[in-house]
Amino acid sequence: MEELVALLKEKKLTIASCESLTGGLFADSVVSISGASSVFVGALVTYATRIKHEVAQVDQTLIDTNGVVSEEVASAMARNVARIMKSDIGVSFTGNAGPGVMEDKPAGLVYSAISYDSNIWVFEDHLQGTRTEIRCQVVEKMKSRLLQLL
Repeated sequence: MEELVALLKEKKLTIASCESLTGGLFADSVVSISGASSVFVGALVTYATRIKHEVAQVDQTLIDTNGVVSEEVASAMARNVARIMKSDIGVSFTGNAGPGVMEDKPAGLVYSAISYDSNIWVFEDHLQGTRTEIRCQVVEKMKSRLLQLL
């Protein structure tokens, strides 16, 4: 995460996260780096479905139509957190860390998204491991994707 924080500082960019299955793990990983306060604006932990709608302002119809574990909801979460937090970049995480099936979607199915410069990139991952391992893998993948994008 040090490399990401350094790159964000160098480019004078800010970032915010909207997290569901990660439960704030991305935010925690960023703020554990000294100097992160100059680039990290904040996080919304929207674990409950209603919080995705009420706080992250994801359209309820989008949730009802696609489910919370979906490309569409991940995209809206990333876009909305950037707008709400007034950050240059918004990232989001939604998925099923397991162990059971959720919304007829298997454990390990995760959608994450990046909103930056009027663009949205959404990623679908099929991961294996414990709940904790899946959450850690998702955060690591986001870090790599951000580094590649920037």
